[in-house]
Amino acid sequence: MSIPQAKQMRRAYGFDEVAIVPGDLTVNPAMTEVGFRIDQMEFSLPIMASAMDAVVDPDFAIAFSKLGGLAVLNLEGVQTRYDDPASVLEEIAAASRQDSTTLLQKAYAPPIKPELISERIREIKSADGVCAVSCTPANAKAFAPIVKDANADALVIQSTVTTARHTSYSEKGLTFPELVKQMQPMPVIVGNTVSYGACKELMEAGVAAVQVGVGPGSACTSREVLGIGVPQVTATMDCAAARDQYYRESGRYVPIITDGGIRSGGDLCKAFASGADAVMLGSVLAACEEAPGGGHHWGMATPNADLPRGIRVEVGVDTTLQRVIHGPTSRTNGTENLIGALRTAMGMCGARTIRDFQQAELVVAPSIKTEGKQIQAAQR
Repeated sequence: MSIPQAKQMRRAYGFDEVAIVPGDLTVNPAMTEVGFRIDQMEFSLPIMASAMDAVVDPDFAIAFSKLGGLAVLNLEGVQTRYDDPASVLEEIAAASRQDSTTLLQKAYAPPIKPELISERIREIKSADGVCAVSCTPANAKAFAPIVKDANADALVIQSTVTTARHTSYSEKGLTFPELVKQMQPMPVIVGNTVSYGACKELMEAGVAAVQVGVGPGSACTSREVLGIGVPQVTATMDCAAARDQYYRESGRYVPIITDGGIRSGGDLCKAFASGADAVMLGSVLAACEEAPGGGHHWGMATPNADLPRGIRVEVGVDTTLQRVIHGPTSRTNGTENLIGALRTAMGMCGARTIRDFQQAELVVAPSIKTEGKQIQAAQR
């Protein structure tokens, strides 16, 4: 009896399973260039702050903008449902672990107030901050005119999985080429995705940047609830291949942003070596004094009324934006001075720019964090 052909699987890799190989040439870290560009917008930091209520409020967006990064405000969270979101955030932070999801569902039940969308954008812009805002595809058509009229700088369309083609009961759903044209010259960033084909189709639809990652965040349980996701190194490499092929075909370079799963400078560096142009951080920034979550962090799908796909996690408040991004630091675990780590790794690989660093060799190395570290492990 012949054996039928079974479904084939390929191996996929996450941050803990790979290592960056140093180069044959080294460069002074001070000579490295780590800037990031989306269309005509230029940033000195290749880092975005995640569109989560525990991470970004108007004050945080302003502070992060002044450091040279781009923070994204969630238009479907407490900032646009309540005139006084701070009191709601305090209540969420004070809730017990057992009651936190139920409380989140209750807190996100009131309707979104369109006037608050405009108000939050104005708060950021009036302080000379760069303002990026996020919504799900379901609300994009309704929110887009408000966002444009309020003069935001970028619109992010974000869901657990976003594709250029979508089948629904709606006679005419969201069409990205139409949205991109409507929002011009404002860039439209879209995510999230993990595959070559879906990423390339989004680029062909005209979007300005693509976010990569399904379910890797510390507060997300989509992988557990749905079984869906691809580890971030493989996902980034696949989407980087789509970006490079699209660039060869069109001459337009569309950056990819590795979103989620980054806990330290080592993870951040591996994301860039995998092909990322920038990274998006959540829990790392939620631990900053400037973050509004009071030392807690939760994902956009956590308050879902029908199928929560996340939990509220406690990260504590033990650092500042300055220390996380630029240091100085006395920590040895890589959770502060992320830009210092990136520049140092780039220098060791002989990379002057992020584009150069994307060409660094990666090896499969499951022992990279344990080899020779028995004494450290025993003394922790």
